[in-house]
Amino acid sequence: MTAAIFLDKDGTLLADVPYNVDPRRMQFAPGAKAGLARLGALGVPLIVVSNQPGVALGKFSIGDLVPMRRHLEQMFLLAGAKLDGFYYCPHHPQGVHPAYTIICDCRKPAPGLLTIAAQRRGIDLTSSWFVGDILDDVEAGRRAGCRTLLINNGNETEWRKSDWRTPDQMEPDLDAASRWICSQFSRQAERMWA
Repeated sequence: MTAAIFLDKDGTLLADVPYNVDPRRMQFAPGAKAGLARLGALGVPLIVVSNQPGVALGKFSIGDLVPMRRHLEQMFLLAGAKLDGFYYCPHHPQGVHPAYTIICDCRKPAPGLLTIAAQRRGIDLTSSWFVGDILDDVEAGRRAGCRTLLINNGNETEWRKSDWRTPDQMEPDLDAASRWICSQFSRQAERMWA
């Protein structure tokens, strides 16, 4: 079992452009490229977990996620990191596409995508981190058993707090978040060798 770092896509890694699956419009969020480089140096799997309700809402097709994922892999490589997995939820309860208009266990704040990734990849969720830009990300991570970090960049607007929605740490961008996470991995390694 290994630790992993789970990352939200829009607003955390990429500039928050609604329903963006167009590779030409995909750009790193502030601090994301430097943060990815630092996280990539840790040598743990980096896995993107993303709600993609545009499928259910008819904004794009499930096939449009293929070139988006390929481009995301290239962006990771440009930053000096490797995308080890991409898990997405295409559902939305108010969708227009019948096959995807459901209430599911994979749409964040539910933890389904994280538990699926952990089962498939032998990941210890209790040693892992989930980094996102809204409290639904935090809740999904905490429900899965991960430690959580909120990128406090203004994308969370509701602030409905509860124990499930309280992050372990808040930072302004992925660059600062990566510094915090790396410091936690260093402390964990020191405890193991002490």
